[in-house]
Order: sequence, then structure tokens, then C-alpha cells
Amino acid sequence: MVTHMKMFADDTKLWCKISSESDSHLLQQDLDTLANWSQDWLLKFNPDKCKIMHVGHDFKTRYYIKDNQDPVELQIIQEERDLGVHSTNNLKPSTHCLRSAAKARRIIGMVCRNFKKLDNNDFLLICKTHIKPHLEYCVQAWSPHL
Repeated sequence: MVTHMKMFADDTKLWCKISSESDSHLLQQDLDTLANWSQDWLLKFNPDKCKIMHVGHDFKTRYYIKDNQDPVELQIIQEERDLGVHSTNNLKPSTHCLRSAAKARRIIGMVCRNFKKLDNNDFLLICKTHIKPHLEYCVQAWSPHL
């Protein structure tokens, strides 16, 4: 099993493929190692912000992270928003698409309420600058073939 990790300024992601219970134990060991490293460098993790998302397997595993030497169980989630992209445990893009479309509709509603007399050119300008970016944000994540 290979564990992957990405560290950003204020964000760390740890993931691996879980094929058996032993893989779960190895991931827990990696979490423990990461927690020890954070204690050594005085960069403590906030256990309330640490989450687990199971993608594509049915192992009922629980993971813990140490907070002042006390193990705290990590919250299991079904959906997460990261960098404006909504990801779900089934990896389907429907949640991201629905939320992007809802945001675009809210902006259209605000434009219609506040700008009573818009010609086609003005409406096109507003659409290109304020609506279209929300609809196209991370389109590669949910429709890579386009």
C-alpha cells in the first residue's frame, strides 16, 4: 500500500487505497506519524477540522488523531468542499454542478432585481463577468472529456 500526502500552507491531505483491514492499520500508522511530526514541530492539527471520506469501499474503519496524547476519533463525511469544488464519496459531479448552477441563478436573480432596463450588450457583459465563471469553474473535474 502506498500512502500519498499533500501539504499546503494550512491544509494537509492524506490518502491511500484500502484493499484490506491491514491497509487501514497502515493508514492509521501514517496518521500517528503525521500527528507526532506536528507535535515535534509545534504545528498542531485541529482534530475538529480533520475528516475522513471513504470512497468506494465498505470497510467500517475508524481513524483517530492524537490531541495532547488523547486519541480523538475523526469525523466521517459524505461530502466536502475544497477550493470551491464539492466532492462526494461516490465521486459523482452532480453536487458540484447543482451548487454551481444555484449560485449562477442567484446572481441572475440579483441582476434582474437591480437592473430593470438592460439591453442585450449590457446583459451579455454581466453574464460573461459574473455568471459564466461560476458555471465554468472546475469544469475539468466533472466533465474532463470537454
